[in-house]
Amino acid sequence: MKNLLFFVIALSISNVLTAQQIIPLYNGAVPNSIPTTKKEHVETSADGSVRISQVIEPTLKVFLPAKEKRNGAAVIICPGGGYVRLSSSREGDDVAKVLAGWGVTAFVLKYRLPDDSIMQNKEIVPLQDAQHAIQLVRQRASEWNIDTKKVGIMGFSAGGHVASTLGTHFKKALIPNKPRINLRPDFMILMYPVVSFTDSLAHKGSRDHLIGVNPSQDKIKLYSNEMRSSFMLKTIKPFPTETVSLITKHWKRNTFLRKYIYMKKADMASA
Repeated sequence: MKNLLFFVIALSISNVLTAQQIIPLYNGAVPNSIPTTKKEHVETSADGSVRISQVIEPTLKVFLPAKEKRNGAAVIICPGGGYVRLSSSREGDDVAKVLAGWGVTAFVLKYRLPDDSIMQNKEIVPLQDAQHAIQLVRQRASEWNIDTKKVGIMGFSAGGHVASTLGTHFKKALIPNKPRINLRPDFMILMYPVVSFTDSLAHKGSRDHLIGVNPSQDKIKLYSNEMRSSFMLKTIKPFPTETVSLITKHWKRNTFLRKYIYMKKADMASA
């Protein structure tokens, strides 16, 4: 099913041209990091797909739609990779090009991956990067012609866990937020996501890398995002509100996608 999804995306991007730029996620020191001599590792496979591991400097890659197509919506994309690597092309750039072709401003988030050797508290690092990404997008919304009330988060696999964590842990800022920018996404798009860390449902590799091989039950509950609100339990169904119609109108005829996209206006109540 994943291969079918990527085949459809490949067909969609063949005629799409978008303006792109890469910006550092942070100006100055990267929070919660430890100085290191390690270098980022980029691997390109035979089919041209790119995987990134050992991220040191998180970034946002911006895909701007043509001016005549821009509709004010924005999506921050979190590639998957089990919290070990990022599938940055197939679950990042390729998807962003499609969204930009539809008039949605897309951002591929190269977020840091949990690693005790280069960060002080590895379990909060992906969420810190996601929070800062949505903060940055809303701060610079006028520059990119974005409606600050139409900013969503999208994630694939473990990137879906990053996205759903942002969508259910937004009340506690893990980054400086003096301007009090809203850190809650207006909608989430979760593609074959890791959502739960409970023993019966978790993708063990993702859980182990984020919170360790022997986490406490409190820690498991904290990062099992379906327990954070009623949001997840109510959204495993076909396409919902008009809030996400700008995206879903392009996909609503693809029934295989409906099985993987859990979307709803983010009216999430989180503890």
